[in-house]
Amino acid sequence: MKRLVPGILLACLLALPGSALARGQGWSILAADTLGSGNTAFSGQIGWPGLTLGVLHGSSERLDVGGKFSFNWGREGWVRHTAPGIKLQGWLRLELAKANNVAFALTFQPGPFFYFNDHDTDVGLALPVAFVVGIPVTSALMVNVGIDMPFHVYFGEGIGPVIPILVGGGLEYFIDSRVAVNFNLRMGPALIPDWDDSEFAMEALFGVAYRF
Repeated sequence: MKRLVPGILLACLLALPGSALARGQGWSILAADTLGSGNTAFSGQIGWPGLTLGVLHGSSERLDVGGKFSFNWGREGWVRHTAPGIKLQGWLRLELAKANNVAFALTFQPGPFFYFNDHDTDVGLALPVAFVVGIPVTSALMVNVGIDMPFHVYFGEGIGPVIPILVGGGLEYFIDSRVAVNFNLRMGPALIPDWDDSEFAMEALFGVAYRF
């Protein structure tokens, strides 16, 4: 049932006439509207699984590039496991298409991570890919729905590759044309082939973004 919610929301909003969908502010951090060529935005989010700081720059009208630093207390979103760790990621977002102000984009955020246990450190590489749809509901409110596949692999003996499949949505409220507050939620199973098992994973983050 939870997986049906983003699809139902998207179908209802796409059924609205074009005039019912406002243009929004023309940019986004969480959804599919890119920043625009030459624009830059800082963002910060906190919640589960941790604290993330990022910078994103519009290298063209349809492509944003940047980077992220995360300090996590939840191991890659697993709700049953806590472990302090850090993650360094690149940040790419490509706008694929736009119709009636509804935008579609792919994101890719590769980078290494390190989780610290009592006696050793788990080292791995994250290669997350996501598809997101951005829907401007009013000039001040942007909704997103999407599916994330934050694939990652641990090196050495132990966990091995992990294949999460997360779905959900989010909101961005624009205080003005440069500042937005946001909330993003994704959840679903994280498949662990080497264990022949899975974990429930979740991302629930509140944040703020500033474009200049």
